[in-house]
Amino acid sequence: MYHGKPCWFELSAARGGLDAAESFYGKVFGWTIADSGMEGFTYRLASHGGDMVAGLMEMPEDCAEVPPFWMVYFDVDDADATAAKIKALGGSVFREPADIPGTGRYAVVTDPQGATFGILQPAPMDPQPPVESGAWNQGKESHGNWIELMSTDPGAGLDFYAELFGWTKSTAMDMGEMGTYQLFSWQGTDIGGMMGLGNAPVPCWLPYFGVNGVDAAIARIREGGGEVLHGPMEVPGPAFIAVARDPQGAHFAVVGPKDEMS
Repeated sequence: MYHGKPCWFELSAARGGLDAAESFYGKVFGWTIADSGMEGFTYRLASHGGDMVAGLMEMPEDCAEVPPFWMVYFDVDDADATAAKIKALGGSVFREPADIPGTGRYAVVTDPQGATFGILQPAPMDPQPPVESGAWNQGKESHGNWIELMSTDPGAGLDFYAELFGWTKSTAMDMGEMGTYQLFSWQGTDIGGMMGLGNAPVPCWLPYFGVNGVDAAIARIREGGGEVLHGPMEVPGPAFIAVARDPQGAHFAVVGPKDEMS
């Protein structure tokens, strides 16, 4: 029902850096973070306003050379069929579909240009949770609000994701020397944009989290030892954004009004 909707955000922190990551993001976003209770594996769950918003874990041993990063997951109706379609469309599957007890079935994949993302087939629930529940909500602070793809070929990227998830092309914005910023929609609502690589060393997805006051969020990021790489900058909406890097090197962004609103 929600195939193609952003549904989860997962931080792979540096080895030994999970406690520090929990402290940083807890202060920046006001998340309440607790251990998931998964047997044999440390995975922490961040919540805000009654919703589970994100997962935090240490970088897996088989990815020890990968810098810390945020991964975006997308809801799918059938994880196995979607993984097969990704391969057929020129993408690759890094972790084949597997079950997460009590959660659903997931896989870690890449698009044809190499950007990594996750897919999640949620476990059946009765009744089905409303579309605005969970980690993605563009109207709630400290939830996923926007996603952005930096790609070596954003046009081909949009074709891939449109075929995979049913996303549709929306407004195109001319950014001058930086090229075109192409917005895309899920079920009629703009959820993100695609662009060239810019300063990104490799194709990647960047998650934006909503905040009540971008200036205040920037202050919390800096106080926590993070670095603001870009912004605050006004964008259509109207809203302001800032792109940041946490103390361990993982990139993320914030979006919201410039000043706190009551």
